[in-house]
Amino acid sequence: MSQSLVQIYVHIVFSTKHRKPYLQDKEFRDRTHRYLAGICNNLKSPALLIGGVEDHVHILCRLGKTIDIADLIRDLKRDSSKWVKAEERSLAEFHWQEGYGAFSISPSHVELLKEYIEIGRAHV
Repeated sequence: MSQSLVQIYVHIVFSTKHRKPYLQDKEFRDRTHRYLAGICNNLKSPALLIGGVEDHVHILCRLGKTIDIADLIRDLKRDSSKWVKAEERSLAEFHWQEGYGAFSISPSHVELLKEYIEIGRAHV
């Protein structure tokens, strides 16, 4: 077999440092989610859906075949943190927490997780 196929769905959750509600502004939060999706896509780990509230984020993506989960999350946090600070001067103190949750998702549960993330986005 000359081609490689990886189909590992991952649900990633991480919070702002000390769970501070840095992302209260919905429009800016949505822009931040889109930026996170761009990072995932650039790292060949396509984002299926990103959501969250003012103090944490949920990312559903398909893990790329050339990156491990720790490197993906490191890059997500590092690059998005720099972007947040550059885009919104009032968030100069913005940081993500050090830890994270990362959970593999069965393809048969992807739609249920999308619904869960969407419900969270709708209630804010």
